[in-house]
Amino acid sequence: MIAPIFVSHGSPTLIFDDVPARDFLVALGQSLPRPKAILVVSAHWETNNPAVNAVAVNETIHDFGGFPQILFDQRYPAPGDAALAQRVAGLIQAVGLPVGIDTARGLDHGAWVPLKLMYPANDIPVLQLSVQTDLGAAHHYRLGLALRALAEEGVLILGSGSFTHDLRSVDWRGNNVAPGWVTDFADWVNAALAEGRIEDLLNYRRLAPHAARNHPTEEHFLPLFVALGAGGTAATSLHQSLTFSVLRMDAFEFAA
Repeated sequence: MIAPIFVSHGSPTLIFDDVPARDFLVALGQSLPRPKAILVVSAHWETNNPAVNAVAVNETIHDFGGFPQILFDQRYPAPGDAALAQRVAGLIQAVGLPVGIDTARGLDHGAWVPLKLMYPANDIPVLQLSVQTDLGAAHHYRLGLALRALAEEGVLILGSGSFTHDLRSVDWRGNNVAPGWVTDFADWVNAALAEGRIEDLLNYRRLAPHAARNHPTEEHFLPLFVALGAGGTAATSLHQSLTFSVLRMDAFEFAA
C-alpha cells in the first residue's frame, strides 16, 4: 500500500521558489515507494459531478496569468491510464455517485507543479479526479472511502490544494509572518487530524476558528478529505511551512 497524501501546491512559481515547501516536495518524491500510478485530486478542476481524465498523454494546462514566460514553457507530459480511469469511475459508481470520464483534459497546475518536483522524469501514469466545491467535506470524504482499494494496490492518491487559501490577504513581498487567524485555523486542523476527530473535521466550516477567512471558497481544502477517506484516520504531519504570510503549506500522510 502507498498511503494517500495531501500536499499544498502553493503558487505556480513553487517549482522555482527557494522556499521550504519546494525542498519538501523534492525530498518526498525521493522517499516514497514508486507508485504504479498517481491519482491527483486537484483544487483546480471543479465539476458538478466527479470526473476522471482518461488520455494517452497528459497535456500541460497553464491555468494562470501574470507570471513569467518560463512558467508557460513548462511541460509535464506524463502518460495517462485509460484502464485505471475506468476502474476509478467504477469504484465511485459503486457507492452510488455519478461520475464522468473526460478524454481530453490534461493536468492543471495543481497537479503538475507538485508532480514536477516529486517525479521530474514524468514517467509514471497520472490521472486527475475533479472536486465538487458546492458539495463540501463529507462528499469528498465519501469519495476517498470509495477509492481506498486503489491505495492498497499501489496507486498514490495525491490530494493537492492548500492548507489555507485566502488570496485576498497574500503578502507577496512581506516578512512572511502568519497572522493569528491563520495560525489558529492551522493549529485546530492539525490537532483534529492528530486526534482522529473525523466528525469535527467534516464540520470544520462551523467548528474551526476562522474557517471561512482561511477558505473563502472550499475547493483548495477539499482534496484533503479525499486523501483522508482513502487512507484512514492515522494522520501523520509531513511538513509545515508558510509562504506569502497567509498560505500554509502543510502536508499529511494518511495510513489505514
